Amino acid sequence: MFELSATRLDVKRYRDAVEHHSCGALMVFEGTVRNNFDGRPVRALEYQAYPELALPVMEQITAELHRSHPKARVAIAHRTGTLALGEVSMVIAVATPHRAGCYEASRFLIEALKERLPVWKKEIFTDGDAHWKANDPDASPGPGSA
Repeated sequence: MFELSATRLDVKRYRDAVEHHSCGALMVFEGTVRNNFDGRPVRALEYQAYPELALPVMEQITAELHRSHPKARVAIAHRTGTLALGEVSMVIAVATPHRAGCYEASRFLIEALKERLPVWKKEIFTDGDAHWKANDPDASPGPGSA
């Protein structure tokens, strides 16, 4: 299950998608909007993504994971639009037969997604200033950036 969503992410839905009797371990990672970035107070985040680019990257990263963890069950979702403090911006649910594999798979997925997923994030500060930040430091700036 790979999704981009402009609406609230239902974490239980992604958890339920990977749960299976063959798996003895299940982890859910929730990325949430925090109230600061680089010491500056944040009031919201805005995410933009292009499904035609982002969804195939989610699939590719999961295919890479399956080379080392073939029995892993995965669901990934990322929000788009403007999110308030505390809202869930990303969910990664993974289930594996054993706990060590589950920890490894979850860590691999979050790191690979943060590095390669074509999603742009705008930090919106309480002073009204805002700037776009790409997940990949070598990626081109996001929409609306100078």
